[in-house]
Amino acid sequence: MTTPQHPLAAHFGDLPDPRLDRTKRHSLLDILAIALAAVICGGDGFAEMEDFGNARLEWFSKFLELPNGIPSHDTFGRVLSMLDPTEFTRCFLAWTSALQEKTEGQIVSLDGKQLRRSFDKASGVPAVIMVSAWCQDNSLVLGQVKVDDKSNEITAIPELLRLLDLAGCTVTIDAAGTQREIAHQIVEQEANYVLAVKLNQPELHADVTAFLDNSIANRWVDYHGEPIEHSHFETRDADHGRIETRRYWCTADLSLVHGKALWSALRSIAVVEAERIVDGKASVHRRYYISSLPPDAKLIAHAIRQHWGIENSLHWVLDMSFREDESRTRRDNAPANMATLRHVAINMLRAEKSIKRSINRKRLLAAWEPWYLERVLIN
Repeated sequence: MTTPQHPLAAHFGDLPDPRLDRTKRHSLLDILAIALAAVICGGDGFAEMEDFGNARLEWFSKFLELPNGIPSHDTFGRVLSMLDPTEFTRCFLAWTSALQEKTEGQIVSLDGKQLRRSFDKASGVPAVIMVSAWCQDNSLVLGQVKVDDKSNEITAIPELLRLLDLAGCTVTIDAAGTQREIAHQIVEQEANYVLAVKLNQPELHADVTAFLDNSIANRWVDYHGEPIEHSHFETRDADHGRIETRRYWCTADLSLVHGKALWSALRSIAVVEAERIVDGKASVHRRYYISSLPPDAKLIAHAIRQHWGIENSLHWVLDMSFREDESRTRRDNAPANMATLRHVAINMLRAEKSIKRSINRKRLLAAWEPWYLERVLIN
């Protein structure tokens, strides 16, 4: 948009246009602005972008150049498939850094999500996987990168970390990111980590689980009868016939963790035991973690609980509200760029706080009321 105060002009104005000059009938920012507005208001594809633009032509004319009217669905599809997702992410990060209110100890959670229907069987192109960074404190997507088709999340996580200002934050990652190089990078970026431990690190998993399980069974007394210094924290939730108790234990005793020196700044190991009682039937499950944080069970419990927010507050919303798993966008860079547009839309809807409603209801209100869509876009 040409209006200086509009966030697209402020942070997306230098986005490289992949089109040849002779093919440019529409401004790149016009195309992105209409596409974003359509996604905010419930449009999930290129045809909906064209329809929404035509339906709101008079309203868009107040903000956009529109030298040749509303772009066609083919134009939306062609531009979003050509646009460099790395450059689009760069602009996205510049925008989110302006939105983010960073605080000491903020939790930044990284996790991958597969765009399931982006798999192209005819050409053999695998489904796109996006690794996102989520801040539960601000309810913001801080950034995302696409996993290379011939690689996995282990290579994408360091790339995403490099894009983020992590100083003073605590980074949480599931077991896929529990790698020595990643732990080292987090520490190098002046942040702490809480990393899940599973069988992809067999020696670490064996040492951590054996020590913590034995310590709990022996009431935190070692084989010599000496107490093992540790901390404990417990939460209990009850709802609709379900009772869930979470018990957290944490210790700085790393004496039986072989190779501990290979993990940068490793200070503590932790376990969370989740006991569920549903309709009188009980189940118990334990998860294990390593951390550069001090052995404070309440502190580490907070980081673990915050990490679950990326599933509940981001991935679930993308699937249920934005129907991301149903998207059949497959062409070139379009799946990754559409994922970024959805992330921008989520951030804009969450940043608009004058009306307290769910994401679904905000999307409907923006679709029904142009004044509210304008508020979301220029907030």
